[in-house]
This record gives sequence, C-alpha cells and structure tokens, in this order.
Amino acid sequence: MVSLTNIIRPVFTPRLHKLDLYAKEAEVLQRDVLKRLLGKAAQTEWGRAYGYSKDLRYEDFARQTPLNTYEELKGFIDRMRHGEHDVLWPGKVKWYAKSSGTTNDKSKFIPVSKDGLHDTHYAGGTDTVVWYLRNNPKSRLFDGKALILGGSHASNYNLPSSLVGDLSAILIENINPLVNIIRVPRKATALLSDFEIKRDRIAREAMRKNVSNLSGVPSWMLSVLNRVMELSGKEHLEEVWPNLEVFFHGGVAFTPYRRQYERLITSPKMHYMETYNASEGFFGIQDDPCDAAMSLMIDYGVFFEFIPMDEFDKEQPTVVPLWGIETGRNYAMVISTSSGLWRYIIGDMIRFTQRNPYKFVITGRTKSFINAFGEELIVDNAEKGLAEACRQTGAEVLEYTAAPVFMDAEGKCRHQWVVEFSREPNDSEEFARILDEHLQQINSDYEAKRYKDITLQRLELVKARSGVFNDWLKQKGKLGGQHKVPRLCNNRDIIEQVLALNELNV
Repeated sequence: MVSLTNIIRPVFTPRLHKLDLYAKEAEVLQRDVLKRLLGKAAQTEWGRAYGYSKDLRYEDFARQTPLNTYEELKGFIDRMRHGEHDVLWPGKVKWYAKSSGTTNDKSKFIPVSKDGLHDTHYAGGTDTVVWYLRNNPKSRLFDGKALILGGSHASNYNLPSSLVGDLSAILIENINPLVNIIRVPRKATALLSDFEIKRDRIAREAMRKNVSNLSGVPSWMLSVLNRVMELSGKEHLEEVWPNLEVFFHGGVAFTPYRRQYERLITSPKMHYMETYNASEGFFGIQDDPCDAAMSLMIDYGVFFEFIPMDEFDKEQPTVVPLWGIETGRNYAMVISTSSGLWRYIIGDMIRFTQRNPYKFVITGRTKSFINAFGEELIVDNAEKGLAEACRQTGAEVLEYTAAPVFMDAEGKCRHQWVVEFSREPNDSEEFARILDEHLQQINSDYEAKRYKDITLQRLELVKARSGVFNDWLKQKGKLGGQHKVPRLCNNRDIIEQVLALNELNV
C-alpha cells in the first residue's frame, strides 16, 4: 500500500536547508526580520510616531522605541478591536487571541494579523513537522488523522468583522481547508465552548478514527484521552489507535504529565515533541528528541530581545538582542511581531543552553515565582523538585500551585504547596521532605533561607482532592482551551481560592 507520508515528505524537505542557516547566520536572519517588520509598519500610526523605516538600524530602533507591557499597548489594541486601520500594524486586524490571564480575571486580547498567522503561527506548525519527519524517517504521520484540540471564539464588541477567542480556535478557523481532511474532530465540535460537552464529543468522534498524532496542551489532552479510555474499555491507548506515533505538546511543562502518558501509551514507537507557541507567537521547537532544549525560531515574523532577570525590576534594565545573550542566564523575553506588538514583554522567562544554533529552555514566568524571603524560587526549580520527589516515591502529580505563608500563629514562615496527585505517594511527609531537600540542592538562595530553619521552615504539603483545580478553572470560566493553573505565586490570592474549594465536597 502506498504511504501518503512518503508522497508528502518531499514537500517539507527543502525547508531543512533554511533551518540549517540557524547555526551560521542567526544575527543576519534576525536583522532581516526586524527590517521587514519596520518596513511594513512604517506608515502605521505607531511606526510614524517612532520613525520606523526598513533602513532603521536595530540600535536606533531600541533607542527610539520604549519597552511595553500589555497596559501600554491596550489602548491601541482596543481601537483596533473597534475596527480602526493602520494603528499598530498595517490594515485591519480581524482576530484577537484571548489570553489565559492566569493571575486574575482580566483578559488580554492579543492581535493576530494575517501576516502573523502565516509567517509565525502556521510556519511553526510546518517546521514542527519538518523536524519530526527528519528525525523519524519511517514515520507514517500523514497516513492517519491528527487529533487537534482547540478552544472557541466569539464576536468582538458585536462587530461581525472583529472576533476574539482562544488562539487554537483562531488557527482552526483560518487553517487551509485541506488540513481538515486529515484532522479530527469535526470543526463544529472543535470550536464548542463548553469543554465538558466538547470532551465527550471529541472522544466519541476520534476513537473510531485512525489517529496517528496528537496536538494540544498536555492537561486537556489527557482529559480527552481518559474519556477515550472510559468509552473504549481498553487498557492502553494503542489498543484504540494502533498507529499513534507522536504527541506535539505545548502550553505547560510536560514533566508532571510524562509518567501518566507513558502509563497510558506503552507503545515503544511513541514520540513526544515540545513546541513553544503562545497567543503572541510561535517561538520554539524541540528539534532533537535527545535534547529537552528547543531551537529559537529566528526567521519568522518575530524579532527577539532579552532582559537579564537580575535587572528585570530596574527602571532602565539592560536589553540585549539575540546575538548579545549569554548561555546559562535567565532572561525575560521581549518581542516585536508582525501582529503589531512592539518591544512587548511577554512575561516568559527562558535560559539559553547554547548558541549557534540558539537553543533554550523555558524556566518560568516573570510573575510566576516565589521571592517572599529572598529565595527566588522559579517554576523550573519547582518542576525539577517535583520530578525528583515523584521518582523516589512513585507518585505522579497532576496539578499543583504554591505560595508563601508569611507568618503563622507561631511566627513561622514557609512555602505551602497544594498538589493534586494522579498517583499518591505512600508517605506524604516523605514526598514533602524530598521536594524540600531537592529544592535546596538546585537553588542556593532557597538553601540559604532554609539554613537551620532560621528564615524558612520546611515546606508544607496539602494533598488536594481530585478535580479541585478543574473546579477552580471552571469557577474562573477557564475550563479547557489553553488555560492553565498558575504554578507559583508571590501572594496567597490563588492558593486561598484553591484551598477553599478543596474543603468542598463536590
């Protein structure tokens, strides 16, 4: 039988030659991206205000353009949502990706232009396939269906030509119709807004198809796959889909979910490939299955800059372009994009592991950390600590969040962790001890604050009831899609809400 994958594979091969340039011409590629962005935006309101032209040098661009958070750009974006043209990007932008807004109820609306869709988001999806096929010459990826999870969208200010929704819904709505031939579920199902109804329908539609690949956020995909198992009565997923070979995942760290997927899918031919795609753009792809770091995608419609995290809170921090970074240092990422985000501080923190080609790992969020006592605990530390505690105790973590306890009735301070297990440890105290000790091993600031319990006492572990984090997301109207649970917070707002729900018998 002729393999459709073998027929399609040559279409992707030429791109490999361009990706090879990442190791040789990174600065040239990034300067070319900036030149294209500045040239296209020169006649926008923003471009005229800051003197943009295709000939503007990076050094002048950085000097003339301020750093921005969403608040600085919100007024411009709101006008674009109301239908104004040529504000931050030329023409009229129809689509706006609704941010997950994990720290509060206030949503962000990120513009997604036609240029941004094609030169960034869809380019990222294409390159993911390019690298996967290179690494897996025997793949039959296109001989089966792609199970792709998506969110939903709705009208924007009741304007028919302006729409908001999850990025995944925007991608599904605008995708080449030919792709729908090889994907499940049906478009109408994929765009349902009620996740609980959608989960069941996706499972029922997909379980009878020949699914070869999965794409989505690990937490929500796992929920769908568990429903498939309930309906099928099978023990392992490959009994339902014998030709399943890869899960393209992103949105949240995969570490807490890996063991659950490996227990669900025991086939030795199964692969996992991480991508770094967000509402603001598609930034990274794991191109080497033996290396957890991702390659930074430097010839899309995104120009990158970086702020060293030890200067992040300064009024005028140092900002460096890609060619000015140092490996092993944590940076806040700053982007300028073909959707009109200019020197935008996205809120993610990364660390480069090498140069030429530039590869990195995501280490957390600029606002997702605990530094109440000078301990500077970041999400990367938390993920590694939990992984070690799971390894030693046989536990599996489904969701978690942590925050400081500033002072209890006895005048003691500590970190409090609320953890929902998919497989509980035999001894919770032992799990907490290992987690605490491993955090000290990998974070010298945390170790110093834990010294003899003088500043910080050992962390407190609260076992969460099953489903409490889903209940929290549902309460916030964030169940499904690309929404996720905040991992670390420097205040107790979120953890108190979760603890209150944990006391309810639902």
